[in-house]
Amino acid sequence: MKELIRANDPVLISYLVAVLKDEGIDAVILDEHTSILEGSIGAIQRRVVVAEEDLERAKVIVEDLAPGEVKE
Repeated sequence: MKELIRANDPVLISYLVAVLKDEGIDAVILDEHTSILEGSIGAIQRRVVVAEEDLERAKVIVEDLAPGEVKE
């Protein structure tokens, strides 16, 4: 699994995971529960990861939906 993005925006993450699923790419959200436990200060970002073979396709989708959010 490779990290695609890291963000605090739950709406962006939810939307991105839904779009990836529609495109046949399985995505996993890491650190979701830890992020919720720490409260609303935003210290711990959620990470979206995808399989290595889907990474390049997923990066193109993220750039279309949220320019500048792709982890380099």
